[in-house]
Amino acid sequence: MSQPRMPGRNFLFVPGPTNVPDRVMRAMMVAMEDHRSSKFPELTLWLFQEMKKVFKTEKGQVFIFPSSGTGAWEAALSNTLSRGDKVLVPRFGQFSHLWIDLAQRIGLDVLIQDEEWGTGASPEHIEEALRADRTHSIKAVLVVHNETATGVTSDIGAVRRAIDAARHPAMLYVDGVSSIASIDFRMDDWQVDLAITGSQKGLMLPAGLGIVCASPKALAAHKSASCTHAYFDFSDHIKANATGYFPYTPSLPMLYGLRESLNILFEERLSRVFERHQVLADGVRAAAKAWGLRLCAKEPKWYSNTVSAVMVPPNINGAEVIDVAFRRYNLALGAGLAQLAGKLFRIGHLGDLNDLMVLGALAGAEMAMRDVGIDVQLGSGVAAAQAHFRATVMAKERKPTEEERFAETHPEGVVNA
Repeated sequence: MSQPRMPGRNFLFVPGPTNVPDRVMRAMMVAMEDHRSSKFPELTLWLFQEMKKVFKTEKGQVFIFPSSGTGAWEAALSNTLSRGDKVLVPRFGQFSHLWIDLAQRIGLDVLIQDEEWGTGASPEHIEEALRADRTHSIKAVLVVHNETATGVTSDIGAVRRAIDAARHPAMLYVDGVSSIASIDFRMDDWQVDLAITGSQKGLMLPAGLGIVCASPKALAAHKSASCTHAYFDFSDHIKANATGYFPYTPSLPMLYGLRESLNILFEERLSRVFERHQVLADGVRAAAKAWGLRLCAKEPKWYSNTVSAVMVPPNINGAEVIDVAFRRYNLALGAGLAQLAGKLFRIGHLGDLNDLMVLGALAGAEMAMRDVGIDVQLGSGVAAAQAHFRATVMAKERKPTEEERFAETHPEGVVNA
């Protein structure tokens, strides 16, 4: 028997896909056009250039593939490495595990560093492994910036310092699928060689675009790499993208949607986007504390600003919380994955969200938890988050500085549709 329609909007609080703003949906409602026309590069050349601002790079080159983040993983690896190459990968959640699996399946020799789930990449362990590699056989270090399965963010700057301290030439690859455009990411400052993201999270689009940014060092490695697959080959894109075209038919609506999503991000200003995600995350964490529940992330230094994984009591199946939230309250929460299945539920707080939307999700989560037997006081988490959000708003209501006034009148890279 199918579930009857529920009025109102579904509260989408999985850590991706995220809410698509109305502006982006309208921008995607375009008639099909000739992607070989002389006008088409007006759209694409701007996208290639402006995406670099999101990665915070001047030196990197952006590639846009019709794929999910998994396709971006494969593109980054296959274009810059050869079969049999050694790569070092910390594993501390389901998505770092899946990246390892993909690397193995395309023929790479993967050295796995298992870390406790609830922690992130260990710069100390990475440095130790690289110092021991006296012949420099390790070609790359692969790190998931934000592990969505556990709500953990790793310190990429510290990883870079570890690589430098070991005086090792390994390239640094970073999965930023659930961090880029939501959490501060600094490709040039951290000397990241390959950074990847997907369209369905911080970029506030449907799934369908895998985006890679490659450093000059990575592009140099591409010239001798032998893992390359035809569909994801950088060479074809380098040649076509230079004049604003693609080597095959692109998804036109997605590209128009990406332009609008970038406009939205630049209008808000990236620094404020990151600040907003911090505020929303702190509100969710305040709610979990009020509920008497702990996060999967072991320490505050690991806390993610895009997703919180809330552990349920041992006698409760987290999947029941998720099912009840969806069936009764039209609230979508994220499930526990792999070894964490049934042990937690995840609240995604990234993308096009504000304080009141998060409060609605917390209210729904409280009701679902009570319904399955978790002893939480209704309103406790909501009240804790309200207090945090209100205090933040009140603190902001002050006279802006001259620098802030200047920034308000000079938004970053906005283009008219």
